[in-house]
Amino acid sequence: MGERRFVRVWSTGSAVEGEMARARLEAEGIPVLLKGEAEGPYRVGGLDLWVPEDLETQARLILESPSSGISEEELAALAEAAADEEEGPSAQA
Repeated sequence: MGERRFVRVWSTGSAVEGEMARARLEAEGIPVLLKGEAEGPYRVGGLDLWVPEDLETQARLILESPSSGISEEELAALAEAAADEEEGPSAQA
């Protein structure tokens, strides 16, 4: 079986916006890879969101449509939780 190809669907200059967009896509069942300056320990700079090539159209439609059923505060909480999970327990100590 071949490797799954990922494509960039969105770029932002804000780590918070990137995490919120990632949370929105993951809430819809789309796996997301984050790449960029904000990926490191200081979480500043831009981020690019990458999704599997076969889910590109769906991801773009989600990102371009107004969010429904979830508030900005809930998205921010999901993004924060996802960031905490990536950092792991050693970073939280």
